[in-house]
Amino acid sequence: MVVEGALRAGCRFFSGYPITPASEIYREMTQRLQGRGDVAVGAPDEISALCYCIGASQRGVKAMTATSGPGWALMIEAFQYALMAETPVVVVVVQRLGPSTGGATQGAQGDVLLAGFATSGGYTVPVFAPSTPAECFALTVHAFNWSEALRTPVVLLSDKEVAMTYEAVDLGALPDVPVWTRRPASGDGYRAVAFTTPDEVPPFAPLGGPRKVTLTGSAHNKDGWLRKNDPETLEVLRHLEAKVAARAADLTLVTEDLDAGADTVVVSYGITARAAREAVRAARAAGRRVSFVGLLTLFPVPAAALRAAVGGARRVVVAEENLGGLYRRVLAGALPGVELSSVNKLGGMIRPAEILEAL
Repeated sequence: MVVEGALRAGCRFFSGYPITPASEIYREMTQRLQGRGDVAVGAPDEISALCYCIGASQRGVKAMTATSGPGWALMIEAFQYALMAETPVVVVVVQRLGPSTGGATQGAQGDVLLAGFATSGGYTVPVFAPSTPAECFALTVHAFNWSEALRTPVVLLSDKEVAMTYEAVDLGALPDVPVWTRRPASGDGYRAVAFTTPDEVPPFAPLGGPRKVTLTGSAHNKDGWLRKNDPETLEVLRHLEAKVAARAADLTLVTEDLDAGADTVVVSYGITARAAREAVRAARAAGRRVSFVGLLTLFPVPAAALRAAVGGARRVVVAEENLGGLYRRVLAGALPGVELSSVNKLGGMIRPAEILEAL
């Protein structure tokens, strides 16, 4: 369904390097794009794969790659280049057990911080996390849309179970998500990073087009020229964060099943959100007052939506398949005064009964 979403969004270029559990996306994108007369390139490594995608995007083509933990670790410098050069690109990271080679066929949710904090300098990049086939489709379109609208790289953070599970899906019943494209440059006097307010997204002009375009991964002014200790360069750097932060509310996507009188709220994402839903249903059947929040947006942190959902609840339980509760640590700053606890597991899926026991 990631492939269906990418095609619906208008992806015309894919490059990747086969890696379990993302290889199905590699195979399907290669076959489908070539069958449409578009371009799919098997890269010699993950670094090259993302760089090819960045180059295609800088020519004005929507592009995507897919990988897993080891490949994502290799891609991060190129990912930061896309951020600095304000180049739209979508990276699908299908998580598996780490670190290093880890367990190629074992699922995990251990890359959440590596995705959310992938940049030196601490810049915010949008990270979406699907838990169902329909969400894989819709969030892939959203990932492309926001990448285009913000001129920034976006991560679609999946996991092995979501990516490799076969389920029946009615393609005709999938949500009709509008498709966006980057704002093109017009008129004379083009500047590579033209904005009047920090949160404005500059118009785009492709490399090789009629306008002179300068792109760099170095700190630069609005003309794209490397300039150090220049007030305009610092303005550009602040703008990279401001354009995302200003749209945090619009980027926020969550699913909710709330009880206004709940004492406990279960928060989860990815495949574990499905177990969490089942646990909440079981708890209610036993007479407990419990709410559920499924996070589709992980970054920017959907703090306002979470605070509204938690309301007067005393306790939040965060269920995630990793060591130590990685996203729970992120939520500690977003939910001050709320008791936070975790349900975690390493090397296997969390069962509804394990979440229910923690309630």
